[in-house]
Amino acid sequence: MTDDFPIRVAVIGSGPAGFYTAGHLLKESTERIEVDMLERLPTPWGLVRSGVAPDHPKIKSVTRVYEKTAAHPRFRYFGNVTFGVHVSREELLAHYHAIVYATGSPSDRPLGIPGEDLPGSHAATEFVGWYNGHPDQTHLEVDLLSAERAVVVGNGNVALDVARMLVLAPAELAPTDTADHALEVLARSRVSEVVVLGRRGPAQAAFTNPELLELGELADADVIVDRAELDRALAVHDADAEKDATARRNVEILRGYAARAPAGRPKRIVLRFLLSPTAFVPDEHGRLGAVEVVRNELVLDQTDPAHPGLRAQPIDERETIPAGLAFRAIGYRGIPLPGVSFDERSGVIPSESGRVLDPETRTPLPGEYVVGWIKRGPSGMIGTNKKDAQETVDAILADLATLLDGDGPPTRHPGGVAHLPSEPDAAAIEALLSVRQPELVPYSGWEAIDRHERALGEQAGRPRVKITQIEEMLRIAASENP
Repeated sequence: MTDDFPIRVAVIGSGPAGFYTAGHLLKESTERIEVDMLERLPTPWGLVRSGVAPDHPKIKSVTRVYEKTAAHPRFRYFGNVTFGVHVSREELLAHYHAIVYATGSPSDRPLGIPGEDLPGSHAATEFVGWYNGHPDQTHLEVDLLSAERAVVVGNGNVALDVARMLVLAPAELAPTDTADHALEVLARSRVSEVVVLGRRGPAQAAFTNPELLELGELADADVIVDRAELDRALAVHDADAEKDATARRNVEILRGYAARAPAGRPKRIVLRFLLSPTAFVPDEHGRLGAVEVVRNELVLDQTDPAHPGLRAQPIDERETIPAGLAFRAIGYRGIPLPGVSFDERSGVIPSESGRVLDPETRTPLPGEYVVGWIKRGPSGMIGTNKKDAQETVDAILADLATLLDGDGPPTRHPGGVAHLPSEPDAAAIEALLSVRQPELVPYSGWEAIDRHERALGEQAGRPRVKITQIEEMLRIAASENP
């Protein structure tokens, strides 16, 4: 074995975590590391494309960083390839020194209450994918023409995104890259009130300050916070929240909303706290007609004496909120990959410092690594994945140090074992994938889709008009690579 053989790494998933991992590997390693990225869809970027709200275009500009990684000569992109269908874990281990799972948390967390599956009740993950043009949610039916009130369950930025999208004025929606099918429905929406429910209080909400502030800048909607309810929710002091600058500022913003007289706009977003849904109640047609909620109080939780905190506990006060639509925005959850370790309870791939662990022995599995939400759970912002990816890359380089030359990076996380593939040949895996998936989409195919969407957008005065059907994406990609 020579000292200059390539070290080959496969990254499964093309969202921020996957691209930060690829970028770190290509930038910080010797010139012997090659990275192949495998993506289920023809299009990359993960939640930057299908999760970021369309009226937040600046957040999407982070893709410029990923484009630089994609242009690297030792990077290859294989789109329209499904892990576990077109290629197995065992086959990838035969071709790569390391596999990095970067598949995110694509599923929603259910509420586990009666009526959750009624027509009119949706997971926020589905709704977000629908208005962002994700192919999996293109055919979702969201009845915005019958319901006048929607309830959003959750107190994070996704909940605020959903609430905001439901009340944006046509002039606010028009210049965005919202999927065409969603634009048409949203433009005719009869929803005039959105009630956002928080299980805990305003001090414990997971909103970021900018997201909460921009609600007050909506053209067509007032933000309603009941002062008495707010005071009640803040009656129990939270020492941890008091130390957190974001939490303190959120409380200030909410107090400002409570003190503000409604401007008489045609729509409203109502922010409520210390309420948990207990049931979704059907109407006479079998669709969602109301949401039953119970009021909570904050009590000291000393389950972990070293880190006591506050938890929401229901009390004997109930309320019924008439609503024809409800959206569950209480978090995302990872789904298991075929043959890969998975912790059902937490919804992540078990790991330590980015190394995938055997579920029984809790020891690192040679050659397998994890990054992003499927590693740590659905928390943090897009930029959080950069630091997270660095930890995983450090583990990979440390484990491969014996295969790299003497000028390689220092071992920061000892304990891993290098994996030696039986066939680490770049042409071999490409040939295998091409046979398994004849409609393979290389990065040039995505670039063709990107140009097509941007050209359509330019005609319409929008950033892009998204292609939402896989078949059309493949046709456009193939035109670039006949």
